[in-house]
Amino acid sequence: MISLSRFCLLLYPTFSLLEILFFKGEICTASAMAVPPLVLLLFSVACASIVTSGQDPFIGVNIGTDLSDMPHPTQVVALLKAQNIRHIRLYNSDRGMLVALANTGIQVIVSVPNEQLLGIGQSNSTAANWVSQNVIAHYPATNITGISVGSEVLTALPNAAPVLVNALKFIHSALVASNLDRQIKVSTPLSSSIILDSFPPSQAFFNKSLNPVLVPMLNFLQSTGSYLMVNVYPYYDYMQSNGVIPLDYALFKPLPSNKEAVDANTLLHYSNVFDATVDAAYFAMAFLNFTNIPVVVTETGWPSKGDSNEPDATLDNANTYNSNLIRHVLNKTGTPKHPGIAVSTYIYELYNEDTKVGPLSEKNWGLFDASGRPIYILHLTGSGSILANDTTNQTYCTAKEGADPKMLQAGLDWACGVGKVDCSPLLQGESCYEPDTLSAHATYAFDTYYHQMRKAVGTCDFNGVAAITTTDPSHGSCIFSGSLGRNATSANVTAPSMNSTASGSPAGNYYTSMSFLLWMKVLVWSALFL
Repeated sequence: MISLSRFCLLLYPTFSLLEILFFKGEICTASAMAVPPLVLLLFSVACASIVTSGQDPFIGVNIGTDLSDMPHPTQVVALLKAQNIRHIRLYNSDRGMLVALANTGIQVIVSVPNEQLLGIGQSNSTAANWVSQNVIAHYPATNITGISVGSEVLTALPNAAPVLVNALKFIHSALVASNLDRQIKVSTPLSSSIILDSFPPSQAFFNKSLNPVLVPMLNFLQSTGSYLMVNVYPYYDYMQSNGVIPLDYALFKPLPSNKEAVDANTLLHYSNVFDATVDAAYFAMAFLNFTNIPVVVTETGWPSKGDSNEPDATLDNANTYNSNLIRHVLNKTGTPKHPGIAVSTYIYELYNEDTKVGPLSEKNWGLFDASGRPIYILHLTGSGSILANDTTNQTYCTAKEGADPKMLQAGLDWACGVGKVDCSPLLQGESCYEPDTLSAHATYAFDTYYHQMRKAVGTCDFNGVAAITTTDPSHGSCIFSGSLGRNATSANVTAPSMNSTASGSPAGNYYTSMSFLLWMKVLVWSALFL
């Protein structure tokens, strides 16, 4: 028999005998007890599988706010959930967004805006206050996993460069003081333009005039187990190459081997600009003797519309780039320098930002418009459910035409009572009161319950008086749950989300652990009494 002093388990009520303690994702000592070797082995396997699941690459999305009609935070979150977007980056730390994201499990990078950088980089107490107000106040309900300190500071705000590393350190120190430095990483996004001589990648190096900042910054990232954030824009590389870079090479389109770019020093073949740029970042770090800092691409994408001098900013090219990018990352293709080690990436961006200054293309990088409608339908067959943004296949639950009024009333009463649907929008004067008919009110209640239950089988029946349809029943200001409209009332439903987790652990780890425990429970109890 082996004494088990530490466990890799999530809290589960029926394991009270084991007195398992779990605090913010960290394994705590359990009470001393004798456990059979088989059980110990099974728990070890569980630990290994959970750690591995958290290392999978992901696709995230940036959320900008330069919109003339910015959706309410609850509607932004509704869109994220509907599109299965589990990772986002905010350009600030907007309280409304952080509150709306609570208990969703969505992993969030919050940002210190450039205009706040000087103050934070010059004052440890200012940094501590920022972390207290914008991170600690929301964590762990809101799953904050990273802090982006500024954005492209070395190129966009060079006068703040001297305090950038101090800002990183001060923010990190505040996290250490709250015992959150292991859960929340600190970094700063860099423009890929600071990588010089980027092809062939093996010859790449950072702009040497920036080394007084970059070297201590990389030391900080390495010592804290953080990652290098890089913004990669093949669109701009293509536009500025004067025809040297082929469009297909920028768009991830398949190339015959004789058309691929070859690094003469390493003989590695490159079939797209994205991989070449990421590997250039790895080689540039190696040039400064940093070889174990991972790269995360914090921005990349392609505009869907441009001015007359931007002929390749088109819907088709934007769709092609982002669809190919998502497949490339999620298929764990990796880069030629690091095959099989994919780089987690955030797409720029969720919404078209119509108030952005600059050329027309600046306003058209989004995947959706302000109403939540897709700008284009991504080609993602075989890439899982993330950003499966074809909203044309939305389904709704409506009252059947000619249904028995008594049965409709019974179904309506049940949905608004036992079914826990918030039926306040059906009250006189509210958004869904008109038309004041039993059928219309029942349809609202039925559909809200149907979506509240994640459209599970059997949740649109109501004793035979309801049916599923693909026709959106929204009307006027009454926007139904599945329509993802800006004013959708789905934010009011009270049923807990199946995707929610109150811990700071990645949602994927939570699901893996829980499904594992469902059958592990039986094995543990059996083994204990053998």
